[in-house]
Formats: sequence, structure tokens, C-alpha cells
Amino acid sequence: MSPAATASAPPARSVWISAAVIAVASLAGYANSFSVPFFFDDPLSITENPTIRQLSDLGAVLSPPNDGRGVTGRPLVNLSLAINWALGGASVGGYHAANLLLHVLAALALFGAVRRTLLLPGLRARFGQAALPIARISAALWALHPLQTESVTCVIQRTELLVGLFYLATFYCYLRATETGSRAWTALAIATGFAGMASKEVMVTAPFLVLLHDRTFAAGSFAEAWRRRRGLHAGLFASLGLLAWLVLGAGGTRGEAAGFGVGVTWWSYALKQCEAIWLYLKLTAWPHPLVLFYGTDVVNNPLEVWPQIIGIVAVVGGTLWALARKPKLGFLGMWTLGILAPSSSVVPLVSQTVSEHRMYLPLAAPLAFGLAAAFLALGRKAFLVAAAIAFALGAVTLRRNHDYRSPLVIWADTVAKAPNNARARNNLGDALLLAGRPDAAMTEFQAALRLEPNSAEARYNIATLRLEAGRPAEAIPLLEETIRIKPKFARAHNNLGTCLLQVGRRGDGVARLREALRLDPALPEAHCNLARAALDEGDAAGALAHTDRALALQPGMALAHFHRSNAFLTLRQPDRAIAELEAAVRTKPDYVEALGNLGSLLYQAGRPAEAIARYEAALRLRPNAADTRTNLAGALFQTGREEESIAQYRAALRLQPDYLEAHVNLALVLAKLGRTAEATSAYEAVLRLQPEEPRAKAGLARLRGAP
Repeated sequence: MSPAATASAPPARSVWISAAVIAVASLAGYANSFSVPFFFDDPLSITENPTIRQLSDLGAVLSPPNDGRGVTGRPLVNLSLAINWALGGASVGGYHAANLLLHVLAALALFGAVRRTLLLPGLRARFGQAALPIARISAALWALHPLQTESVTCVIQRTELLVGLFYLATFYCYLRATETGSRAWTALAIATGFAGMASKEVMVTAPFLVLLHDRTFAAGSFAEAWRRRRGLHAGLFASLGLLAWLVLGAGGTRGEAAGFGVGVTWWSYALKQCEAIWLYLKLTAWPHPLVLFYGTDVVNNPLEVWPQIIGIVAVVGGTLWALARKPKLGFLGMWTLGILAPSSSVVPLVSQTVSEHRMYLPLAAPLAFGLAAAFLALGRKAFLVAAAIAFALGAVTLRRNHDYRSPLVIWADTVAKAPNNARARNNLGDALLLAGRPDAAMTEFQAALRLEPNSAEARYNIATLRLEAGRPAEAIPLLEETIRIKPKFARAHNNLGTCLLQVGRRGDGVARLREALRLDPALPEAHCNLARAALDEGDAAGALAHTDRALALQPGMALAHFHRSNAFLTLRQPDRAIAELEAAVRTKPDYVEALGNLGSLLYQAGRPAEAIARYEAALRLRPNAADTRTNLAGALFQTGREEESIAQYRAALRLQPDYLEAHVNLALVLAKLGRTAEATSAYEAVLRLQPEEPRAKAGLARLRGAP
């Protein structure tokens, strides 16, 4: 560092205190985010991602699924998720802690980069003495701005956090290399550049912006920047090769989510981005309302967005003019526009045409510029105003994170703000279904289908509800139409296969399930359904093979353990069947069918007290299950709790008056207890239902022949 720069630099203690303030403020703003569940695009990249299961299998970890999900072509993101999985499995707290740590580190890198930029010769005279507070408050504003909540709180937006960290770290290391001439800082700048390329495609702009920064603030010209730091810039541009390799390895697009040839023209997408960029700038100044998902619509007619087109042309033209005449101001414009360019220009990203997380990095420039301009106008009073604004932004961020506390809340919030958003309504339906409100879910799915008649997801969800309601024949045409619209929809093939099995079309059903696995070999539900099909054919070994694969893909999967239990029963291994059911209810304590079956197996194994506990747990979840009450009654009688047993039989009969077994067993219990009149009445009730029931006829004969 030059002597003049050293003279302008604050004591190291002040820098560390500033860093601590940024970190603590960030933690306060996101203190309520640690319990936010996985939702939206999270499950596909985390709980349904087999490549993060074994951290030791580094080859698999660094080769994420190539199907357009959030980790596709982003091996470092996948690695970070694999580390989380190794440390805590699917427990959400660790993922949120990691996201916040990355956000804090990115804010600290921004703090360092802004401060060292302001200490460079071209800016030191104006900002040198204020470099520390400008950098500190800029980083705090950036870290606490509510526009960042989607990036930090939605786990899979770790893609933004990682690329943001490496992008800013590249700038910081480049600045340290500029100050010191150190080869170590040069190597670190190049290393972070490569890491960013392995995190997200927006890193493509970093080599260009670093070179532009060098020309603008340090070297004075591109030629001089290249002459002084040829190795650093060459290394950063070489990192583009890694990005090209990763993008080509993913097929040149992000599946059906992004790229040319995905059903949206570059022109329509570009027109939509004119609208989007103005929205981003408005939310930068006034972050309300924030919307998790803006939809997938585009603009086909320029007249719909002509004011925004004029505005964008003016901003781009002004930035290009400033690059020539006011290069420092031009750099700030290029920071925002340049980083937005990969996602907000002409390459269609059709899964979300507008998204707040795209402003994660671009947000830094307008905030830093605004604070620097305020300092020039107001002096140090500007810092008090900016600190108050940062506090207010932190409070809004805390409140916004409260909206994320459950999928039901955040999707209801999204639908309230964007009622014509079909996918938001579909996702709200999913959340309502998880909350045990199928009728309300159906209403949302149907609304989504009205808004978007070709929505494969809405049809799939309506069909799934009909399947779960025991109406597979009604689900079949919906699923067939879903597959016509979206032929590679593996889950639709899986559910269609399930429906076909249930209506007796076994061959067609198995074929659909195998097609589901061909499309998505990591779909454990398809393996479970094939296991069920094998059990129907008496093939216990085949069922076990499929459940083994399902559990390898999704450890602890309750349905797989349930089918394994039935396979072991077929093989006459009741102890192993009991162990599988116990594993199922450990994973899914509200699994009513598993609890009921476990109670029956424990009863048959001579363990009635344990059976009672399982039956009671099942009845707490499903009180109107007459068969479970009847089974509980039998176990209660075996343990000497006769009156409770009789009460349960009678409760079962109130629920299902024609339940023959409950009538017979109640009569037998009453007879054993010597309650002849009641037993006679119970046997007569049996005979009214089934006049030739031998147990009732024999019981009545015994009672009438007694003295």
C-alpha cells in the first residue's frame, strides 16, 4: 500500500469493529429465518437430490443432476448442500445457518472492496477520510435490504449467495493485489473467479468488470491495466473456460427452464425485462410489495411497455456516455446493468421471467452510490440518516422473513399480491394439501387451471387429489393429458402407473412406472409403486429389491419401509416386518396405516400392551376408524381391561353399525364376562346382519342352553 493510502486508512481495530457490526446486524435481520422449511424449488435440489447423500462420493457430488434444477451445472452449490446433508441431513436449521454465513461473508467482502476502492488515488481526495463509514454503512444497507430476503431465506438461492461471495471476493483480492503487487493475492483473485464460475452463470461478467474497474479506478486505461496485471486478468478470463465447460455439460441450457428454443422468443423476453428492471430499481428505493414469485408471463407488444423501453434506453445510453466521460459513474451503472445482463436481457429464463433474487449483487452499486452522493451533499450527517435507514430496512427484513415461516403463509401472501399468477395458486394448493385441507387445495388447483389451461402441474395436482380420494378412474384422463402437455413429467407417469394398477391394468401400470424411472432414475416413489405391484404378484424378493433402491435414494422413506414390512410378511418373517413398520413410524409418526398394521403384528406376536399404544396413536390421528377401534378392543381385553374393551367395541359400532366382526367380538366378550342378556342381544344383532353366521348361532345356543 502506498504511504498516502496508509495515511488515509483507519486503525485495524476500527476495521474489525466495522466487520463485527455488519455481521451482528445481518444476524439480527435474519434471526427468525432458521426454522423456515424447505419449499418452492428447495426440495428438488435438496431432499430429492441423490447426489448430495454421500459427501465421500466426491465425483457424484461434483456432478449434480443435469435436469435444470437449481444445482444443475453448479458443482460448488451441490458440494455446499452435500456438506449440509452430511452434518445434519434434512434438518433445515443448518442450511439456513450456512446461507446466512455466506451472506455475511459476502457483505464483509463488499465492505472491504468498497473501502479499498475509495482509498485508491482517484477517489482518495474526496472519500479517503470517510472510506470506512461509507463502506461499513453501504455493506450494512446491502446486507439488510429486504430485497435480499429471497436470496438468503430460500435455501436453494444459495446459488446467488455463493456467486455473490466469490464475485465480491474476486474484487477484494484483485484490489489487494493492486495495492501490494502480491502474487498470493493475484492467485486468490483467480481462484475465487474459478469458484464463482462453478457456482452460477452470472459470474461470466466478473472478468470484464474487474478489468473495467482496473481501467477506471487504478490503471487509467485498459492497456495500462493489462500491462500492470496481465496475469491476474488473463487468469480471470481463463475461468470463463470452466463456465463454458459446465454450461455445455448441462446441454447448453438449463433444461426446460432457460435458454433459446424453450418456447419464448428473445424479443418477448427482452420486452419483459424492460418492465422487470424498472421494478427492480423501484424496489431498491422502496421495497414494497415484495413478491416471492412473479410468474412466467412475457410481453409481446412493445406498446405495452413503451415508457419502460424509453427509460431503459436512457439508462443504457447514459451509462455508455458516462463510461467515456464520467468513467467512475459509468462503472456503477455497468455494475448493475452488467450483472443483470445474463438473466435480464435476451436469454429467456422461462421458469421465472421476473425474480427479486436477481438483484442480489446488482443492488450494491445503487446503495453505495446513493450513500457516497449523500456524503458529498450532507457531510457526515449522511451517515446518521443512512444508519437509521439501515435499521428500518433490517426491521422490514425481519418482518418479511416472518412471511416465510410456512409454505402456506408465503404462498397465500404471493397469491394476495398476484392473484392472476397460476403457478402461485398451484403452489398455494400444494401448501394447503400439506396442511390437511384438500378441499381448499382443490379450489386453488382449479383456479390455476382456469388461469393457465395448459398447466401440466395443475392437472397433475387435481389428478393426484382424485387418486388419493380413491377415484383413480377419474384421475387417469387428467394424467394422460398432463403427459401430453409435458411428456417428460416423471411424477405424472408415476401417478398414472399407480392409477392403472388400481383399476386392474397391471401391464400398462408397470410400463408407466418404468417410464417414470427412465425419465427420473432418482424417483423413489416409482420404486415403491413397483414394489407394491410386485407384492400383488407375490414377488416378495422383487418388492424388497425396489424398496432397497427407494431407501438408497431417500433414506428413511416411510412408504418403502411399509412395503418392506408386507414383503417380509409374505416371506413369513414377522419380526422383520415389525422392525420395518417401526422404522416407518419413526420417520413418519402420523402414518396411520403403518401404526395400525404395527399394532396388529404386535398383538399377534403376543405383545398386546405395545399393540394398544400403537392403536391409540392411530386413533388420535383417525378417530373414526372402526376397524382400529375393534382391534384395540381385542388388545384391551387380552390385558384384562374388559370395560374399556367393551367401550371400544361399542364405539366402533356407533361408527359402523353393520361391522360384523365388532358385533361378534362384543358378543363373545360379554358372554365370557357372564353378561348373558347383553351377549344375547349382541348375538341377535349379528344374526340380523348375517342370519347364517355360525359363531353367533353357536353362541346363542350356548347361552340358551345355560342354566
